[in-house]
Amino acid sequence: MDYFSINSLRENHAGWSLLRAQNAPLALTFFMTAFTGPNQRNLGRQDLIDVLDDVLFSLRDSLGEDKFPRSAAEYLDDWAEPDKAWLRKFYTDNRDEPVYDLTAATEDVIRWVEALRGRDFVPTQSRLSSIFNLLKTLVHGSETDPEARLAELQRQRDDIDAQMERIRSGEVPVMSGPEAVDHFHQLTTLAKDLLADFREVEANFRKLDRNLREQISMWEGSQGDLLENIFSSQQDISGSLQGRTFQGFWDYLMSPQLRSELHELLERATAIEALAKQDGLHSITSMQNDWLPAVEQTQATVRQLSAQIRRLLDDKVFLENKRIMALIRNIESSAVAVRATPPSGPFAELPGHDVPVALPFERPLYEPSRQVAIHDGVEVAEDLDVDANALFIQFHVDPHRLEVNIDAVLAAAEQATLADITDAYPLSQGLAELVSYFQLATESTWATIDSDRSQTLSWTLPDGSLREATVDQIIFVRPS
Repeated sequence: MDYFSINSLRENHAGWSLLRAQNAPLALTFFMTAFTGPNQRNLGRQDLIDVLDDVLFSLRDSLGEDKFPRSAAEYLDDWAEPDKAWLRKFYTDNRDEPVYDLTAATEDVIRWVEALRGRDFVPTQSRLSSIFNLLKTLVHGSETDPEARLAELQRQRDDIDAQMERIRSGEVPVMSGPEAVDHFHQLTTLAKDLLADFREVEANFRKLDRNLREQISMWEGSQGDLLENIFSSQQDISGSLQGRTFQGFWDYLMSPQLRSELHELLERATAIEALAKQDGLHSITSMQNDWLPAVEQTQATVRQLSAQIRRLLDDKVFLENKRIMALIRNIESSAVAVRATPPSGPFAELPGHDVPVALPFERPLYEPSRQVAIHDGVEVAEDLDVDANALFIQFHVDPHRLEVNIDAVLAAAEQATLADITDAYPLSQGLAELVSYFQLATESTWATIDSDRSQTLSWTLPDGSLREATVDQIIFVRPS
């Protein structure tokens, strides 16, 4: 970066303007209290006003009543103005009041200010190990020579065999206390950085959406050319580099095997004796629970942006149809105006058309319609033992009972598939109950339908016969 780019950031960047603001300590204190401290996002206006009122009351009690003369609502509106952009103000479908969230620039400033306090312990060994591991993954994962890949795998296997032999001989290497603390601090730092990065990911998605909508608004060609240009380029939100990396993270996080392994590792980490006195030790067990709402918010943003793009395309089609109808009306009104006094000479020229040739002998002969005799008499059946009550036997699948079954299984596990739930609570109403589970999964935010995996479910009919159905796998996650 040169002088001019740095000066441009100083004049235009929202984070730099926040650091230069006179009320920066007040704003940062409020942002940490309301958002980053309790790890909350998308808060309503009245909730934020209540939190800011508490912060202002405490500061005025210590510094004087005239220290901050404006009301909490005025401060909140000022910080959400476009010229500051410290807060993002928007509306959601299920709320009448505006909703606020931190911008990516504001969160960067908060993380930088928190780093200015200094740290009692700076992890260095774990960072060096992370660098080596990343380099190994990068180099060996990009190797295309099969012999080199096999040699590296052989070296790793020899290393593992040597470690196993030392353990069998009684030599069990254990990480020292300082090393454990070093890795623990590195772990918590990376987890916080990852959680903070989601706001910047959302900002990148919104930037892609804005560029795409500008392209749609300024397009002057045909609708087909516009669609081809959009979907054949890499500007599509889901096909962008940001979209592909985020989707990879989402797939990794939603893998049942990896989630179970991560939860087990976090539980075992809290039992390490060298970390017993570390602050926030037990809070790391909820690390993945903190990620899920942030990831879901980002996914919701992607879905919302895709829906907005669809509406823009529909509006453009509507405008084109409206223009066509205006041209047709203009032609009709012109024709009515000259109806009484048509102009002499050729009035309009139309391209010639081929005259269809139809020979009379090619036409089929007339064939009278045939009358079909319908016997409308009703004969009474001789077999009167048929039970007509079977036509009126109906049953209802209670969705509340299914939700209770799901909650009961999730009370003992972080997540469960539909097969786990039906094993604990077998299907008693057959296929209708199975369809009701799918309806609950599509309507809830704590369930995912994985179409790439299938599961086979079975149930027993009243006559004792067994029925099976192979369906897409449903994963229910315990709501945070």
